[in-house]
Amino acid sequence: MLKIKPFQGLRPHVDYIQEVASPPYDVLNSDEARKLVKDNPHSFLRINKPEVDFSENEQIDNNRIYEKGLENLNRFIADELMILDSKPCYYLYRLTWQEKSQTGLICLTSVEDYNQRKIKKHEHTRPDKVTDRAQHIMTLNAQVGPVFSIFDKNEKLLEVFKKVSDSKPNADFTAEDNVHHSLWVIDNDDDINKITSIFTEIDSIYIADGHHRSESASEVCKLMKEENANHTGEESYNFFLNVIFPADELRILPYNRIVKDLNGLSEDKFIEAIKKNFNITKSETPIEPSQNHEIGMYIKNQWYKLNIKEDSFDKNHPSESIDAAILFDNLIKPVLGIENIRTDKRIDFVGGIRGNKELIKLVDSGDWAVAFSMYPVSVQQLIDVADANLVMPPKSTWFEPKLRSGMVINILDN
Repeated sequence: MLKIKPFQGLRPHVDYIQEVASPPYDVLNSDEARKLVKDNPHSFLRINKPEVDFSENEQIDNNRIYEKGLENLNRFIADELMILDSKPCYYLYRLTWQEKSQTGLICLTSVEDYNQRKIKKHEHTRPDKVTDRAQHIMTLNAQVGPVFSIFDKNEKLLEVFKKVSDSKPNADFTAEDNVHHSLWVIDNDDDINKITSIFTEIDSIYIADGHHRSESASEVCKLMKEENANHTGEESYNFFLNVIFPADELRILPYNRIVKDLNGLSEDKFIEAIKKNFNITKSETPIEPSQNHEIGMYIKNQWYKLNIKEDSFDKNHPSESIDAAILFDNLIKPVLGIENIRTDKRIDFVGGIRGNKELIKLVDSGDWAVAFSMYPVSVQQLIDVADANLVMPPKSTWFEPKLRSGMVINILDN
């Protein structure tokens, strides 16, 4: 069973929500974020990514950056840009993009459930990123970035979602990226109790995005527990902000690859080398893979379809049978000589939302030698990897649309 809780959310005043709600802190670099907030003093990035308030040339230590985030949060509250709800609530959050919607529950989930792997993960985390978010939480005394999770379809829960969403939303707007965002406040005690009860019948949920935010919540809980001689397990630091969506509503786009050079090989020798594990066919049109184990490749104005040979991977392994892992094990590492795709500057990644046009543009520029278009990972593959206590191949999932930060945040108890 899972333990979830309603909470007194701090959320934007309806008149300011479109200005306040921002892209997540981790999809923009600092320069991109500074440009985005330049003419918007109300952007939530000033809280969630507060380095935007310093020039790129300033040498500011992290503590000063976190303190700026707290200063901005206090300003948003004082100016009534954001208002605290009067009682603990759940919230329903719907994103609609390209005529498809996903509707999730904003709630608090249990750190203990996360530590016991009832909230399942599929990625490793980096200690520096965990420390950054943990310090951010502790300085602001607030959880400002939700984790994005999924649950297997549950008819009882979907009935509550439908009942709530049949009413007028408390907030409704379309962002600059054409994603429509709707928010309902669930403050009816019967609905709250029913939702809480339904989750006691659910064995597990799965993190889709937000592994560092989950791990940082666990780290904050550990630190605060050590400092609290009267720890009960019910303090607010024992829970973290989560948005949980039905698995069948999730949309995963491909995460494509580009590589700087052919590792000293001529084009002919490169193609000959990859024939060992791939069947290769020339194509007159760009390849957008239509199924698993099919990969597009663009090199010197020519597209190729790569079909992965069945004997080149373990089809029963949840992680190693994913196309991104197969491509790495059978081409990127042995042929192109890239040992670590997380750190090697010869490889980069292009979110599928940017399409094959971006791959063509990058290779035709001469700055990149070869591009690979991938078939998107399925939700079931993600679940299978998490259930097996394994990790997904790096840079294999691109979730779209992105949740807006600042829709609802959780202030911790003092």
